Amino acid sequence: MDNFRASAPRVAVFRKEHFNAAHRLNNPNWSDEKNTRVYGKCNNPNYHGHNYELIVQVIGPVDDETGYVIDMKLLGDLIKEHVTDRFDHKNLNLDTEEFADLNPSAENIAIVIYNILRNQLNEGLDLKIRLYETERNFVEYPV
Repeated sequence: MDNFRASAPRVAVFRKEHFNAAHRLNNPNWSDEKNTRVYGKCNNPNYHGHNYELIVQVIGPVDDETGYVIDMKLLGDLIKEHVTDRFDHKNLNLDTEEFADLNPSAENIAIVIYNILRNQLNEGLDLKIRLYETERNFVEYPV
């Protein structure tokens, strides 16, 4: 990704992926009543699941030789290896080290995914994560 002009136009490319995961929103420092009041059904002690839609946006200059910002096959492989294989069909609270002590809210999941993928990309590329927990509820990081 070193074959671009300093004045090369920056383009955003997007890769959409999907994973299913269960979680429970719970603050162990709060009473059961407060957790229920704040998190409602999301505090179900038996957990609940979502069909997450993940959109990974990579922004950068177009490489003179390839015509790519990033090879989309490479991006898809990175997401699969580092995100979907790690979180798909998992209980985020119980089965992942990332959420052993971190409340797996959509906001925190997006930040974790960002940090995982940020380490895999050329530093000259910008990254943004959009995570849909439901069709109507989604988060974006960073803003």
